[in-house]
Amino acid sequence: MRLSSSALLLAAGLSDLATAVPIQDSPRQRLLDGKPLPAKYRKATPAPNPYTPDYRDPYDKSVDSIGEGLDPLPWRNGEGASVLGPWNRERSRQNPDLEGGWTRQTTVRELPTSVELAAVNMRLGEGVIRELHWHKEAEWAYVLDGSVRVTALDYEGGTFVDDLQKGDLWYFPSGVPHSLQGLSANGTEFLLIFDSGSFSEESTFLLTDWLAHTPRSVISKNFHLPPEVFAHIPPSERYIFQGSQPGSVDDEFPKGKYVKPSTQQFTHRMLAQEPKNTTGGEVRIADTRNFNVSKTVAAAHVLIRPGALREMHWHPNADEWSFFLRGRARVTVFGAEGTARTFDYQPGDVGIVPRNMGHFVENIGDEDIEMLEVFRADEFRDFSLFQWLGETPRRMVADTLFKGDKEAGEKFLKEIEDAGKDEVTLPLNDIV
Repeated sequence: MRLSSSALLLAAGLSDLATAVPIQDSPRQRLLDGKPLPAKYRKATPAPNPYTPDYRDPYDKSVDSIGEGLDPLPWRNGEGASVLGPWNRERSRQNPDLEGGWTRQTTVRELPTSVELAAVNMRLGEGVIRELHWHKEAEWAYVLDGSVRVTALDYEGGTFVDDLQKGDLWYFPSGVPHSLQGLSANGTEFLLIFDSGSFSEESTFLLTDWLAHTPRSVISKNFHLPPEVFAHIPPSERYIFQGSQPGSVDDEFPKGKYVKPSTQQFTHRMLAQEPKNTTGGEVRIADTRNFNVSKTVAAAHVLIRPGALREMHWHPNADEWSFFLRGRARVTVFGAEGTARTFDYQPGDVGIVPRNMGHFVENIGDEDIEMLEVFRADEFRDFSLFQWLGETPRRMVADTLFKGDKEAGEKFLKEIEDAGKDEVTLPLNDIV
């Protein structure tokens, strides 16, 4: 018997159907059988972000923020706080110390050229206390954001308490005991400067650390109280910790029989100063001429408009320690012997210009540069290249710069004829 071609096709189709049994390990069949899907078929559940206030890891495992594409905010295991000051992604990877806030430092160990000054960037949450302490070095500070209460005892036993806001300064000479506490709803962040590049935050003299290393019998004798009174004092340093909410300065000022107000003014409202307005920005200077207690640190707060230049200059009495709060800058440092180096800076960056090295700061962005120039000195001093050439005999300048180009020399001499300091200068619109 012969089958037609249509019958052969039908038979072939039936044969295929007979062999099309379910694949027992297919995703569909596994689900029908109530079995879990293999990992290759499941969407991976994203790992929790460890840089958030609610994250907890009892083993504190390492985190590869670069490999996992995470923004390393200063939160770990519920400790830390947000950043209020300038945000710099690369600096954020330094993993600041975390407790009721955070700290990170820049010293000669992190920045070998920072031989004269060291810095600590510190953040305290609302009510958080940087415990009572003192340093071998003098401490100068600029409040980056929020409000903070400072307390101190001066060399004559005078008491000092003050509340500070963004742009305010404080200065505590070497050995002066003091404390700090965050006040505003989101706490505070500030920049601490110490008058030695070899400073270390770990070398601070802490009250709790001292008492933890002193026999209780000695503490008892010192404070004229039975030893059991001190049974529960901290067994080790507290450093940064959550405190109670403070009252007003007047309410909290000590009332004891021998208490007297300090004759020293340890704080200064820098941003409240009337600025020197220049053609390209603003300059405010704080040193012993208007902040008398600050004997070892002088500073300038500088605004540089887009397109403007912190003029070519140098500092004869100290290295410049720069901190960039806003904007993007190009800085070229002239080191003599035919050498110069150029650096680009962004918010949160630190730069060093050794004393007497010529340099400028150029705004290369589309917003104002806000920066601090800090010096280990009692007074701020700089030499302006523009002013120097304008106050040098004209023949000497022309012979040095324009020999053989009389026309250009005459234009230059006319421009500098009435030369004065223009610390932040803005060139004419037709100058590139």
